[in-house]
Amino acid sequence: MSKTAHTAAGTPATEESAAEETGTDRLSTAPQEEQADPVGGPTLGVIGWVRWFWRQLTSMRVALILLFLLSLGAIPGSLIPQNSADETKVAAWKANNEFWAPLFEKLQLFDVYSSVWFSAIYILLFVSLIGCIVPRTWQFVGQLRGRPPAAPKRLTRLPVHTTWRTDAEPEAVREAALAILTKRRFRSHIAGDAVAAEKGYLREAGNLVFHVALIVMLVAFAVGQLFKSEGGKLIVEGSGFSNTLTQYDDFKSGSLFSVDELAPFSFTLDSFTGTYEANGPQRGTPRTFEAAVTYSEGAEGKEKKRVIRVNEPLEIDGSKVYLLSHGYAPVVTVRDARGKIVFRDAVPLLPIDSNVTSTGVIKVMDGYRDKNGKKDQLGFPAFFVPTYAGKGQGQMFSQFPGLVFPALNLGAYHGDLRVNAGLPQNVYQLDTSKMTPFKGAKGDVFKQTLLPGETMTLPDGAGSVTFEKEIKEWASFQISQQPGSGLALAGAIAAIAGLAGSLFIQRRRVWVRAVRGDDGVTVVEMAGLGRSESAKLPEELADLALTLNTEAPTAPEAAAAPADEPADVPADVPSEGTQK
Repeated sequence: MSKTAHTAAGTPATEESAAEETGTDRLSTAPQEEQADPVGGPTLGVIGWVRWFWRQLTSMRVALILLFLLSLGAIPGSLIPQNSADETKVAAWKANNEFWAPLFEKLQLFDVYSSVWFSAIYILLFVSLIGCIVPRTWQFVGQLRGRPPAAPKRLTRLPVHTTWRTDAEPEAVREAALAILTKRRFRSHIAGDAVAAEKGYLREAGNLVFHVALIVMLVAFAVGQLFKSEGGKLIVEGSGFSNTLTQYDDFKSGSLFSVDELAPFSFTLDSFTGTYEANGPQRGTPRTFEAAVTYSEGAEGKEKKRVIRVNEPLEIDGSKVYLLSHGYAPVVTVRDARGKIVFRDAVPLLPIDSNVTSTGVIKVMDGYRDKNGKKDQLGFPAFFVPTYAGKGQGQMFSQFPGLVFPALNLGAYHGDLRVNAGLPQNVYQLDTSKMTPFKGAKGDVFKQTLLPGETMTLPDGAGSVTFEKEIKEWASFQISQQPGSGLALAGAIAAIAGLAGSLFIQRRRVWVRAVRGDDGVTVVEMAGLGRSESAKLPEELADLALTLNTEAPTAPEAAAAPADEPADVPADVPSEGTQK
């Protein structure tokens, strides 16, 4: 007997004819008035896509990816010169890499930490961490306010469990278990016929602290970059410094920093002390490296003495003064053709090697007149060695960083120093494009090596240069103001503490059920469950079981029970799985 189907008109038809009609309809080329929706799940609207994007952004996987991208983005900032650190090095790099310079400019690789792509990663990571922390925090608060869950029906099915029989009353066993677990700092309570306990909540707290600390470090990094100030100053012994913008040799600051925020203080370099290893394989290694200064806070602050050493900065009103380097400043006296002193000062020279071989320029810009009374300018390229090997003992390079046998080699030029050309000029270099060298006996540039107290007489009665016996030392300082450094340090310490807590604290649950058996003897079941794999959980449960067994000892008749009944066998240690 065949089944029938009813058409819209009520006429019965067989299933074969219905299938034929359906096939005919599917193969028809006639246009359909209504097209059904294609088979598939529901489509996402705008709100759905926003929710999906938010879930992806706030997932731990994306946060780790963004953190990895941030660390990768910092690599070019460490390898490629940055405009924020040294524009001169950036210009030199561009000159030496003309092919790559335009591409690096477009990619903002000379301003990595302020680039669009680095800022985007930074902001996305910031949002991702906040979006990850907020719901987990509320969930953790809910867990703290709640109680450990009640015991499962069959504790013997848990991976770590034990059981024994005792003559103690079930209520007494539960009270004893509650007291023991509470003493072991478990959050515990009696739920029905069992005690439920849980421990290790600090694991999640450490995880949250770690993520909050990351946010704190990101905020500290942003504050430090936006409000920082950093400058350098070279100071000769006996000279001073006042913390104003015009006193700096170089200065850079964050985009939100105001000059009015410079802390009002000043200091004077009284003396610099540098001692070096004199013998052995470490000859020339610095042993003492310190600057004695006199400083005062504010316009009328009381003067105080302090010694600044490497990694021991002077801290004044939120600013730190670091000792960076040192060198020598030989005192030079220049006289004109009439014997009048036109220049007398200590000239700082920059070291070029570890033995403090130094170079620089002595510039006489005003007051000099030649033998005809005409105004002129003088320039003397200088080469100084604190320990001279002596004439005929090789090139003029220092043999030791200390002042053992100082010598000063000078060349001589006259003409236009181009200090009024309107272009920035390095004070340690000499622009000879508009200058004429004094000629020596062989027609080359007039040069002479001087020892302390000796004088170089310029050709044609143009004057003289005296290398005085006094040789001063100079020290280079970095004055920095980093408002977010303390916050960053606190965040780093909290991150380490939180990470340690999340790695080493194990969250676990313990249940103890005590019920009266059919024979009137109390059956005790104890089981533990770790939220993560932990080799210490069986040991901890064994210790708890032994402690509870002293309060509820194994019933004497339990030893005579058949071996195939695990519920009646005394268990001094918990079992794992089916191996007990």
